[in-house]
Amino acid sequence: MARWCYRHRLVVLVLWVGALFGLGAAGSSAGTDYSNSFSLPDTDSTHAYDLMVKAFPESSGDTDTVVWRVSEGSVRDTAVRERIEPALKEIAGMKGVGDVASPYGPAGATQISEDGRIAYAQVTFAEQANGVPKKLVEDVVDTAQDAERAGLQVELGGQAIARIQEPPTGTAEMVGIAAAAVVLFLAFGSLFAMVLPLVIAIFGVGTGMLSTMLISHATDVPEVAPLLGSLIGLGVGIDYALFIVTRHRKGILRGMAPEDSAVTALNTSGRAVLFAGGTVCIALAGMLVMNMRFLDGVVIATSLTVVLSVLAAITLLPALLGVLGMRVLSRRQRRRLAANGPESVEPGGAAARWSATVQKRPRSIALVAVVVMAALAIPVLSLRLGATDQGNHRKDTTTRQAYDLLAEGFGPGFNGPLQLVAKDAEPAAVQSLVGKVRATEGVAQAVALPSQPGSGITVIQVVPTSSPQSEQTDQLIDTLRDEVIPQSGEEVHVGGVTAIFKDFAAVTGDRLPYFVGTIIALGFLLLLIAFRSLVVPLTAALMNLIAAAASFGVLVAIFQWGWGAEALGLGKEGPITAFLPVIMLSLLFGLSMDYQVFLVSRMHEEWVHTKDNARAVRVGLAETSRVINCAALIMICVFSAFVLSGDMEGAMAGIGLAAAVALDAFILRTALVPAAMHLLGRSNWWLPAGLEKRLPHLAVEPSQDAPEFAVSVPGPRSERRAGAGTGAGGSVVHGFVRTESGEPVADAILTLVSPGGSQVDRVESLADGSYILSALAGGAYMLAVTAGIHEPWVRHIMIGGDPLVHDVVLSDLGVSR
Repeated sequence: MARWCYRHRLVVLVLWVGALFGLGAAGSSAGTDYSNSFSLPDTDSTHAYDLMVKAFPESSGDTDTVVWRVSEGSVRDTAVRERIEPALKEIAGMKGVGDVASPYGPAGATQISEDGRIAYAQVTFAEQANGVPKKLVEDVVDTAQDAERAGLQVELGGQAIARIQEPPTGTAEMVGIAAAAVVLFLAFGSLFAMVLPLVIAIFGVGTGMLSTMLISHATDVPEVAPLLGSLIGLGVGIDYALFIVTRHRKGILRGMAPEDSAVTALNTSGRAVLFAGGTVCIALAGMLVMNMRFLDGVVIATSLTVVLSVLAAITLLPALLGVLGMRVLSRRQRRRLAANGPESVEPGGAAARWSATVQKRPRSIALVAVVVMAALAIPVLSLRLGATDQGNHRKDTTTRQAYDLLAEGFGPGFNGPLQLVAKDAEPAAVQSLVGKVRATEGVAQAVALPSQPGSGITVIQVVPTSSPQSEQTDQLIDTLRDEVIPQSGEEVHVGGVTAIFKDFAAVTGDRLPYFVGTIIALGFLLLLIAFRSLVVPLTAALMNLIAAAASFGVLVAIFQWGWGAEALGLGKEGPITAFLPVIMLSLLFGLSMDYQVFLVSRMHEEWVHTKDNARAVRVGLAETSRVINCAALIMICVFSAFVLSGDMEGAMAGIGLAAAVALDAFILRTALVPAAMHLLGRSNWWLPAGLEKRLPHLAVEPSQDAPEFAVSVPGPRSERRAGAGTGAGGSVVHGFVRTESGEPVADAILTLVSPGGSQVDRVESLADGSYILSALAGGAYMLAVTAGIHEPWVRHIMIGGDPLVHDVVLSDLGVSR
């Protein structure tokens, strides 16, 4: 498929552009129908909500609040009323505004604080917040705040008001893409190569978000789902393309033709991308274990975006590689390739030096990594789930100031009242219940609202003395449900936004262990099948738990403890949003699996060929750490940019995932995992023989470079000795492997590599040091030799039609010649 896409690139480009614009046209025509229902079936708050909907079906529009305060005098003063009442009248006359409940009306006395300095009016729109035109909301805000003067402060709160405070849609995405572009340019040194991953991410996220818009008309999709979908889509889209483009560029630099290099890259790294994308989707689908309908829409949006990002990487990317050809390399790289020929396949540079350091000091590095991760994980012990509200907005926003004014004038609990909903209760029983509720500790006010005739539903509004996010409010809900209401003998349910989120947090906490167990078990099974080892998947599972604990520790410190939250423009501290752990764990699990697969697959391949654990870990880390760190840096940029989304949940998810990726890539995958694997030695690759026979075979990635020649590629070292012959015919290279003193070196591993970096043949030297390697065709090759304590030996050789004699001299101190 990769070769077809490469050769028919214009067809592929037209299909993708058509799909993007077609979905865009359909999405613009249909609009969105996102849902913000966080309720759960069979919970007390959900029963209360259902009864409220039946009793008051007309209360469908969004209700926002205009709040004003005077520094001196009273809001009842004539001078204040002469400025406020005309503004409220003008707002009431706007098209799209259903009603304005003024404190200056006959029933408005309760809308003025006891000291007379703060009052509020309720503005009910004809639509829910998402459906209220932005221009109408802006007109309401401007009209209300035009009434301000010296000594008179006017602020507005509510969901519709909050919407106009959000940055323009796409701001976070654009900042993330710009930051990723800088990282890619520094990594590749080529403008064209930099653009490729960004284009893939844009197509993947664009088609994913537009498809989600259409799906929202068919099923419940929460408003936060597209944001989370774009967050994960940008990250994986750029990373997957980065892996493939890096492999393609490496192939060209090693002498392959652009088309062959692209096909090889897709057949190797492309397969790893398919596997990685599948693991991300499996992790996301793990959210279904929670049995929360709200999360179903999140699963759909995020999984669909990941699938489309993978599809773009394996179809659109080879087409774009065909368009660019050799221009995927920088001009300097093209000149150097033309002048010096193919590059060496041996890893070098800072990555190789760091890998050698880990091999020399595994205990020290592992200890430091564990201490750092444990220290960061400490705050997670005080994790408290709940919900954010406008009290968590930044201090300079009108919604935050309106929230604070209402709390100041009417008590902290006024911003999150509870509703006690009674069905078929006698009036006397209702009054008795009201009296008991008023006498309950933590209740500031309890009032029975006028009931709807014939509905049989009675609502008692309860204002707590504590704020909606306070633990005291949670305790009050428990007291009402467990003690006060049972004593009344009536069927009464406790509802309201605060109660809904409390129930949501409770259910999440109860089901979270099952969810974690499910995704850990799935990950263990996938890695067990892929790497034929028990220790590797066990190590990966432990690392995932460590990364999750440390990242949630960072999240608690910033958002719950408030360390730097205001300074970073994130708003006031509060509990961690109840559904965030589930979503973050899904994304973190999927991304961690990506890095684990990319790192360990290279180690596993080297282990299969050499059975040398130290070399396998050293080479695997040296060859993959740079691309893993580059990919992680891009993820961090993309995720961190979602602080600018204007959405508290988006900011939490962005910072939490950025911290998780940073810790996972820079501490776990490039330090703790390889250090632990050095310490474990050959045990890393242990698998009981009985289990080996029963496990299916899953090729995450073919041999590091699949041969482009039709030669017989040898198996593991136990299957191929130097004198066995290949049966392939063609040209051969043979000779002896000796030390500087002339002693023969037995069991040296000799590998013949094509100009494109493909393994052509691999053998072991015999007891006398002799070896024979075969190649199907003559040409330039690379011969690499490794043997025990001797340093690796690498040379470029030229094989012609006649057998080539080439002796190898190894040194304990370095390469001699």
